Amino acid sequence: MFYKLINRISQTPIPEGARDYRLMNRKVVDAVLAMPEVNRFSKGIFNWVGFRTKVLTFDHQERVAGETHWSFKQLVSYSFEGIMDFSDKPLTIASVVGGASFVLSIFSLIFIVIRALAFGDPTAGWPSLVSIILMIGGIQLFCLGIAGKYIAKIYLEVKQRPVYITREQK
Repeated sequence: MFYKLINRISQTPIPEGARDYRLMNRKVVDAVLAMPEVNRFSKGIFNWVGFRTKVLTFDHQERVAGETHWSFKQLVSYSFEGIMDFSDKPLTIASVVGGASFVLSIFSLIFIVIRALAFGDPTAGWPSLVSIILMIGGIQLFCLGIAGKYIAKIYLEVKQRPVYITREQK
């Protein structure tokens, strides 16, 4: 499920079932090590550098000895790290939800005013209060999403990833 989600929202595709171990030539190793990032989502970085990849399939075997040190909480945290490192779509979603909430609250306020003028208001104050709270919350979420997009751009600049990596021509 994680792979489908990250591939829908990220510009760096991550193949399903990708593992953290791989064989790499010196050029790939140098490109990965040249990334000055401290928080590294390795599955994304290996694909971001853009070298040709060959997948070797194998049958997954259960551990013979020992247990994993990764808890469910750590795996979820690692997934969120991958999403945050390679996508700003969640911030866009926040802006869209905030804008939609604001627009919906405007329509509901218009409906409440028309209903009160035409039929009288049997629930004095409650629907308009909910609509106003929805409007304020929508504006806040919209603005938070926009501020988040600016911070995401700063975050990408601070990582100092190269714009592109070139292959040597022979």
